[in-house]
Amino acid sequence: MSYIQADSQGAVHVRFADAETLGEGPIKMTLYADYETTGGAVSANRATMAAGRDGAAPHFHTKSSELFFVVEGSLQVLAGDDVITANKGDFLVVPPKMPHAFAAPEGSPADVLIVFTPGLERFDYFRLLDRVAHGQADPQEILDSQERFDNHFLDSPAWRAARSA
Repeated sequence: MSYIQADSQGAVHVRFADAETLGEGPIKMTLYADYETTGGAVSANRATMAAGRDGAAPHFHTKSSELFFVVEGSLQVLAGDDVITANKGDFLVVPPKMPHAFAAPEGSPADVLIVFTPGLERFDYFRLLDRVAHGQADPQEILDSQERFDNHFLDSPAWRAARSA
């Protein structure tokens, strides 16, 4: 794994070949720049999901907005009590404290650039999710880390209804 650093003037350039990739098959996460690398300005990653695959369960962040830019395909997103479908080229910003979730809708894969601003410690969270997915960590660790990663889970009847439709 390469460790990406800002240059002497603070610019961060991450080549795709140098970015860390987690997951394989139906869900993959490419890690570009975390809060440490950007001096807290942003955290950025790219998520690719096969059609119908869940991304993130309903949650909220207390300190950061989360931005979604759909590179290819479509993305089903919970934003508050609304469930919308964002398509290629669409952009969405979810403010702090707003419940949100995302997934690839049935019939369409999703390729999404996700940016947190200000930056959050996200890469260790994504690594934890990857370890849980591979049976190398207990799922309880995700719940136990909600404060550390500012990722607070909640129930959303609107999201459950949309994903079961």
